[in-house]
Amino acid sequence: MANNPVERLRDERRATVAQIEALGRVVEGIVTAQTGANTDDEHDPEGQTIAYERAQASALLQRARDRLVAIDDALRRVEDDSYGRCERCGRPIHPERLAALPATRTCVSCAA
Repeated sequence: MANNPVERLRDERRATVAQIEALGRVVEGIVTAQTGANTDDEHDPEGQTIAYERAQASALLQRARDRLVAIDDALRRVEDDSYGRCERCGRPIHPERLAALPATRTCVSCAA
């Protein structure tokens, strides 16, 4: 992974977009399989498994979409020169925190 914060954000964005595409295919496959099946989620054990898998994949997809929004927002903060500063207190965010969470908006103190 890149050492430059902008490159880290871009790398993370590319990986997140790929994850969204893959999870989208998974959800689509589950929906397609569920459409063709005559399952009763309440009474058929197989139907419960399919419903669980669909809910889990949909939740992962939403988390990835949320992460992409956060990354894009961080890239905008890079452009307006506010990246790396806590949005609550205005102090610099420690570089180790930015390395671990490149899209973070707050310092450790404010996040606590």
